[in-house]
Amino acid sequence: MRSFYDFSAISLQGEDIPMSAYQGKVILVVNTASQCGLTPQYKGLQNLHEKYSDAGLVILGFPCNQFGRQEPGDSVEISEFCELNYGVTFQLFEKVAVNGAEAHPLFKFLKKKLGSFLGSRIKWNFTKFLIDANGKPFRRYAPTTTPEKLENDIELLLKNVKKGILQA
Repeated sequence: MRSFYDFSAISLQGEDIPMSAYQGKVILVVNTASQCGLTPQYKGLQNLHEKYSDAGLVILGFPCNQFGRQEPGDSVEISEFCELNYGVTFQLFEKVAVNGAEAHPLFKFLKKKLGSFLGSRIKWNFTKFLIDANGKPFRRYAPTTTPEKLENDIELLLKNVKKGILQA
């Protein structure tokens, strides 16, 4: 059986980044879009990054154009938009598909591990997946769940790491 750490993705800068680079970290994976009604969640994601990155949280943003074509830009446009409008400094990757035959393998894995009332299908932009420090998918959140509402779960997983309950 595959693990979260078996996957990799291409950053907006064109670098192939293995998920194993994040071993021992609590990880939040989010499919994002720049022209969505939920796009202001970038601010909340950046706030989580600033508040918890030193404690071991990693946020990974995956732009996706499958929902209303709300991410039409290329890597440079996405990067500039996120930096200029929301000060994003967390890791962003190249645009991916999250549903269908062309879905990125990481999202196929996450959907299989954490289905929803829609089955494994992702409903919209800003669906979030929280991964514990052992690479185990912990919880899936709806697109409308704001980043701030994830803080209790993030703190729980980070405390478990600190206590040595979860180890890489």
